[in-house]
Amino acid sequence: MESAFRFGDQRFLIGLLAIPVLVFLFYLMRSVIKRRMLRWADEKLMTRLMPEVSSSRSQVRLVLWMAALGLMIIAFARPQFGTRLAEVKKKGIELIIALDVSNSMLAEDIQPNRLENAKMAISRLIDRLENDKIGLIVFAGDAYIQMPVTTDYAAAKLFLNSISPNIVPKQGTAIGAAIKLAMRSFTPESEKSRAIVIITDGENHEEGAEEAAKEALAAGIRVHTIGIGSPQGVPIPMNGPDGRQDFRKDASGNVIISKLNEELLRNIAAAADGIYVRATASRTGLNNILDEMNQMEKKEIQMKVYSEYDEQFLYYAGMALLILLIDSFISFRKSRWIRNLRIFEPKADKP
Repeated sequence: MESAFRFGDQRFLIGLLAIPVLVFLFYLMRSVIKRRMLRWADEKLMTRLMPEVSSSRSQVRLVLWMAALGLMIIAFARPQFGTRLAEVKKKGIELIIALDVSNSMLAEDIQPNRLENAKMAISRLIDRLENDKIGLIVFAGDAYIQMPVTTDYAAAKLFLNSISPNIVPKQGTAIGAAIKLAMRSFTPESEKSRAIVIITDGENHEEGAEEAAKEALAAGIRVHTIGIGSPQGVPIPMNGPDGRQDFRKDASGNVIISKLNEELLRNIAAAADGIYVRATASRTGLNNILDEMNQMEKKEIQMKVYSEYDEQFLYYAGMALLILLIDSFISFRKSRWIRNLRIFEPKADKP
């Protein structure tokens, strides 16, 4: 049977950070004591004066104490195993966001720049989702799946944070390729309540974006577009060879001005029965599109969740107590009868 592991109260796990600190303090104190003792006698003499003191035993006991402490901290965090799976049907939509990560998205006509502004808006959108599936696609000269459709919103934010122009090998703005990849990325059995949101400045360098939007509509998928940038355009910042900020230039040495192509984005949205929204510094437009999508007929999404969990803290607490019991039989000093064996000492010659 499948199982899932979780902690009932993860706050206690921060206590595990105390273990390396305690180990460090142990060896620090041991070093200080040793230096002080060596002021009065050398190491060989100290061994003769204190024959029953065992440094190795103190280290063994340290390991046992730290193991017991770690197990008790884990026990307090209440480890649990999921033991029963239940199928839950919830109504929601499937949404795939295709985000432009071409260099032009680094333009700063929307602060801090087009790409970061879009990422912050997507993060806020994820916070609003409930029982919906979301996927992420990035595109520039080609399109790539950043994250398949999922209901794991925490994972979606992690994938979102890692997005930058450096994650794609080919520059450009292939909107058509992004739409076609998104169409193939929905859950196969899903036949309704699907939508694609394209976030881009619209500087398309490939043909077929409107045709791809029409194909999406024919498959029952609506395509919405968000234009991010300014129609008048701004230069694209970059770091120059000397580390100073510069602007991207074309082959002739002229500064490239990146402009928002609203006409193309309106046409794409119209071709797929979607809506077009132009982003501003204070409003990206994703909330408007989500409100529009919430008017769609939501389909039932089946999800498997664990309905029962068994507490496992007793096992960890028991192991910790067993270790402490073993520790109680270990002394810091060598056993007198073992020391008297003198196995490795040479025997004196008889006269």
